[in-house]
Amino acid sequence: MACNQHKVWRRVAFLLSLLSILQICARGDPQVPCYFILGDSLSDNGNNNGLSTKAKANFKPYGIDFPVGPTGRFSNGRTIVDVTAELLGFGEYIPPFTSAKGRDVLKGVNYASASAGILDESGKQLGQAIPLGGQLKNYLKTFSQISKILGGGTAAHKYLNKCMFTVGIGSNDFINNYFMPDVFRTSELYSLDRFVATLIDQYSQYLQTLYKCGARKVALFGLGPIGCAPAELARYGATPGSICVDKINDAVVRFNKRLISLVDDLNDNYKDAKFTYINILEIGTGDATAAGNELLAC
Repeated sequence: MACNQHKVWRRVAFLLSLLSILQICARGDPQVPCYFILGDSLSDNGNNNGLSTKAKANFKPYGIDFPVGPTGRFSNGRTIVDVTAELLGFGEYIPPFTSAKGRDVLKGVNYASASAGILDESGKQLGQAIPLGGQLKNYLKTFSQISKILGGGTAAHKYLNKCMFTVGIGSNDFINNYFMPDVFRTSELYSLDRFVATLIDQYSQYLQTLYKCGARKVALFGLGPIGCAPAELARYGATPGSICVDKINDAVVRFNKRLISLVDDLNDNYKDAKFTYINILEIGTGDATAAGNELLAC
């Protein structure tokens, strides 16, 4: 991750700390008992290390500014979720699912997987990944562990209601699926608006399952300007008169608008929970917008 993005991630984490779902104090115990993370390469801290995939970051120059060197983080140092964990008051970073064991899961788990998307097939050309549905299944395994530790599902729900959850995913559904017609037929089968609607519908079902399995404080990251990524510029070239691939950034805007509406709907339907939208697309200018079918059993 480029060095100039480091300030952006710190700003995002700081904004998270200002949201009404929590309050941060400089000292003392963590402000929430645990922190659970679902997402893609922006949050992955080692879950892809053991997978057969090109999407790995457990070698240099990744981690050159991280105390223990390369860990699987797709960054020179800390990630956005690492900084968020610090601001929440945790003394250690949240462990990846692949290494979280025993009572450590009571402090939270990171399920994120690089190249993963909302749809199972997104990013598969790179090899194995843990899509959002697979991450949710792993969370349910953790739920079962916590239930055993605390003495039952009711106690687990009560405990998890106090915890923080962040979810940041969807970029790979575009850049490693819809806008890769040489590999995927998605753009032939779906108009852009229909594809966005499909993503949001699937996302909604997963989030409702997360709610039913204890989540009450959930921050959802919108997508950033992925049409400005070097890989997309190399693939398509910048749109005339622009420095980015505008058709990809247009897709991002459409997705984010639907995600904001989804957040509003979730807050309307689940009054005992707080879902918050984090506007990554505008975060570089200091603006952040907060907006207000069970698949698996827990």
